[in-house]
Amino acid sequence: MALKEGDAAPEFNLSANNGQKVQLKDFKGKKRVVLYFYPKDDTPGCTVEACGFRDKISAIEAKDAIVLGVSPDGATSHNKFIEKFKLPFLLLSDEDKKTCKDYGVWVKKRLYGREYMGVERTTFVIGKEGKIEKIYSKVKPDGHNDEILAFLSH
Repeated sequence: MALKEGDAAPEFNLSANNGQKVQLKDFKGKKRVVLYFYPKDDTPGCTVEACGFRDKISAIEAKDAIVLGVSPDGATSHNKFIEKFKLPFLLLSDEDKKTCKDYGVWVKKRLYGREYMGVERTTFVIGKEGKIEKIYSKVKPDGHNDEILAFLSH
């Protein structure tokens, strides 16, 4: 069953690149969470998206929000990606894809006629009370940071 705006966001408990465990409930009542799912560290679209969030992080944080990236990559890969592009937010590892599945972003994809399972680039804005305020599906990385900032500003 697909998640919709207004639904309670599924809880997660994932390891961040810094070794910390991060849970959605950590932010309840404190901050809005911009939870963005992306396919793979240091690939072209994912880099554009991550650097876009990096470039707007002060403005996003000024709206009482935190950015968290999620992909199936492990901490070593996440740390290289963060160092290379100076990313100022946590990247979470969903190596068993449980959180990707809970959020409905682990889907059948097609490339050059070949089908495979992968992450559909999707962003969820989760309110302070844990409800999904906005879902961006099949995100186009370029300019997505501006879309998010506009939403947080309304």
